[in-house]
Amino acid sequence: MIIRCSLVVLFGWLAGTSFAASTLSSPDQHLQLKVELSAQQQLVYSVTRDKQTVILPSALGLQLDAADFTQQLKLKQASPVKLVTDSYEMLVGKRRINHYAANEQVLTLENAHHQKMDVVFRVSNDGVAFRYIVSDPTVKFKKFIKETTAFAFDDKARAWLQPIAVAQTGWSNTNPSYEEHYLMNIPVGTTSPSRAGWVFPALFNSGDNWVVLTEADMDGSWHASRLQAASAGGVYKLGTPMAAEVFTDGKTAGALLAESSNSLRSPWRIIGIGSLPGVMNSSLGSDLAAPAIKIDAGIVKPGHASWSWALLKDDFTTFEVQKKFIDYAADMHWEYTLIDADWDKKIGYEKLRQLVEYGAVKNVGVLVWYNSSGAWNTTKYSPKGQLLTAAQRKQEFARLRDIGVKGVKVDFFAGDGQSMIAYYIAILKDAADAGLLVNFHGATLPRGWARTYPNLMSMEAVRGLEFTTFDQKDQDAVATHAAMLPFARNLFDPMDFTPMVFADIPKIERKTRNGFELAESVLFLSGIQHFAEIPEGMATVPAYVKSFLQTLPVSWDDSRFVDGYPGQFVVIARRAGKAWYVAGINATGSDKQLNLDLSFIGDRKAQMMTDGDSSRAFVQQPVQAAKETRITIKPQGGFVAVFE
Repeated sequence: MIIRCSLVVLFGWLAGTSFAASTLSSPDQHLQLKVELSAQQQLVYSVTRDKQTVILPSALGLQLDAADFTQQLKLKQASPVKLVTDSYEMLVGKRRINHYAANEQVLTLENAHHQKMDVVFRVSNDGVAFRYIVSDPTVKFKKFIKETTAFAFDDKARAWLQPIAVAQTGWSNTNPSYEEHYLMNIPVGTTSPSRAGWVFPALFNSGDNWVVLTEADMDGSWHASRLQAASAGGVYKLGTPMAAEVFTDGKTAGALLAESSNSLRSPWRIIGIGSLPGVMNSSLGSDLAAPAIKIDAGIVKPGHASWSWALLKDDFTTFEVQKKFIDYAADMHWEYTLIDADWDKKIGYEKLRQLVEYGAVKNVGVLVWYNSSGAWNTTKYSPKGQLLTAAQRKQEFARLRDIGVKGVKVDFFAGDGQSMIAYYIAILKDAADAGLLVNFHGATLPRGWARTYPNLMSMEAVRGLEFTTFDQKDQDAVATHAAMLPFARNLFDPMDFTPMVFADIPKIERKTRNGFELAESVLFLSGIQHFAEIPEGMATVPAYVKSFLQTLPVSWDDSRFVDGYPGQFVVIARRAGKAWYVAGINATGSDKQLNLDLSFIGDRKAQMMTDGDSSRAFVQQPVQAAKETRITIKPQGGFVAVFE
């Protein structure tokens, strides 16, 4: 819904040079966006919150092959300000019903050749968003060259950023997959260790304000962006994918960057701003995504899944083992079992049908793995290359639907080029038409797709648990890494980290306590949560822990950040119906004594499941929700409390 309202638009003179300045405020008046033309006739913006500057004057602009909107600009028109409101429902995410309200204004710019570009600005209570639109018919073919969008921070600000790997590196040339460790609490201006840059979401702290940068509304017509590697003086600029990050059949390659013979529209560039709780409770990443496509609501069923590959790896993708994992899922009251790579060779389609039929009797749906890749990497896992064309997808998805498979896990994408983003979208749409759920691995950040495509249950785009089963260094770092993820990667979008191990990891010394592992089941958001623990490990936990996991909600009605600091500790409360699930982890090497405000839960009591005397022991402790609820979390430990 759009409601017209009034706001001051200022036009004036500064230093003898004609320029226009527009000031746009959030509905609650705490955030202010100022947009102006510099003395050099370049578009510049800045953002303040409660009169504290958060984003210093920073460049805006878009350069196309046939039109330059980075310099020599004039403001031709400023639209009336509108209040834009929206409400929508999501079964995957931090809350079911979401509300959005922002003041919007459109500025029309003209360059020296009288070509026009619109920039749409929105300011909500939790952030700023803007996008470029070029629909001028005099620009016949609109081919992206570069974007001068920048985000300038005070030199005292700090950053929590994940480098993006260089394309065509890593195992079987599968990079980039958004699977690196974060650099935490680093000075702004620190150069990325990868020349490819930094991924979204990018987290910053400047004075009293926290800032998260990301983008949303990716419809396949534009490439995915990132932050450039260099950020001298704390000025972060938007970067583009590397040349190899495109869809290719080995003979021809798709487009790397955006182009159009009609209107060219960028995704929303998002700047979430507020206190740490304000940023953590925000839903801007989905607020600015496109509304949901038409889809059979009956197929959209979040859940939990058993999964053999996490700990047992390739040799256990066999008929008998997968049948055992269907039994395991049934015993745990979980909705799905995921059968991973090479199932077509080791099990086959006919035996798969038998597994699906066996699972149906036990109310367990079957999910199967696919290799997305054509010629862009050297992976051998199969089924491979069966989703590359619309005809192939239609045929394969129809076959799966006939068998009764509930969804697909698609792996090994090539990166962020426009043609690769279009490939993701094509898979999502064709899977929706076939009634299949989707989970992408070896993949980019979803950027709000879970709202637009409700059949998207999850995406990896994270250095998940599997890495901790390969290398002790990853296991040693997993606690701080996990304590970082709710603040960035999992802030707006579902994340398939594949959490939770209670027993041993083969050939690895597990460093987290069992309470830490259990808390991940609540802290991490994923439409289908693929649990790594196997039946033998689950048999080691107390009955009350197993019972908790048998009744754990598959989606949340609401979420609230309670306490935490990126990479150190985090406590989050999530509500399902009338019950509040409060979970926390401590990634530090010493006890974390917390005084939590749980007064929003009311006067309720719970039995808190937390760590015992040893790293593999659980204990239950009574806890009371109150204005000051005292809880101590052991080093690399955690807890879960259910207030019913």
